[in-house]
Amino acid sequence: MQGERQNHSAYFFAGLAILFWSTISTAFKLSLMYQTPTQLLLGASFFSTLAILAVILVQKKAGQLLNGSRRDLLRSALLGFLNPFLYYTVLLEAYDRLPAQEAQALNYIWAVMLALLAIPILHQKPRFRDISGVLVSFLGAVVIAFRGDFSQMKFQEPVGVSLALISTLIWALFWLYNVRDKRDEVIKLFWIFIFGFMYVLIYSLAMGAFELPSLPALAGNVYVGFFEMGITFIFWLLALKKAASTARVTNLIFLTPFISLLIINRVLGEAIAPSTLVGLVLIISGILWQQTGKRESVPQ
Repeated sequence: MQGERQNHSAYFFAGLAILFWSTISTAFKLSLMYQTPTQLLLGASFFSTLAILAVILVQKKAGQLLNGSRRDLLRSALLGFLNPFLYYTVLLEAYDRLPAQEAQALNYIWAVMLALLAIPILHQKPRFRDISGVLVSFLGAVVIAFRGDFSQMKFQEPVGVSLALISTLIWALFWLYNVRDKRDEVIKLFWIFIFGFMYVLIYSLAMGAFELPSLPALAGNVYVGFFEMGITFIFWLLALKKAASTARVTNLIFLTPFISLLIINRVLGEAIAPSTLVGLVLIISGILWQQTGKRESVPQ
């Protein structure tokens, strides 16, 4: 009975995470109507840090905040540079240039980059499934980048597509180095975001992008900070921790892009292009094919 309740809790928290993450592409585009990518990142990283601190206080883990070593702080400083600073700087610039449907679909290439980078970084031996899955997923990215028009062999938005793909590389690097850090996940996340926020603040001041947000911009900052960078990640960790089968819960994350497309269509009014759907299906199929038969899957 206890195990069954835990499993129900796992699906509840997974459902919350999927729901919130499905709204983020739309939230990005709406927020970018009122502020620059740098301004959005500054506000969102501030509120995400507050959200993570609130979780620490609720869990009564504040006493662990100063338990880390100098090496832990250095690792947090490096990870905070990769994410939230560098990753979201590049990702939000991509969203500023691309339709939301294309940016969010291309973002799922991160799992492909993860598989590729795990070969040199974690010394994993590539399998046929890995190579073939990568090729299928990259074919999906090409379909989206060309918007299904191969007659001229020309990217429709080369800068935006390049930024979206670069952001997946940054995220994969962050994830690979993050999983080596064995500290408590919430404590670790707090220190990463403290450093990340400082980097964003320095960058904003250097670029002259610092200014008080309007009310709509502030609302976007709070929403993105809480539900993209902050507590939603905690929900996902809780789901994985409580799940009887981690693989079943992990695979639910692939509902997110399709729910996201529906929200993008309804809220932003973007007509979902057939090339986006075909490309996204190819990307997800390649990722799922890679994961088939693996002894240990890498969670979102």
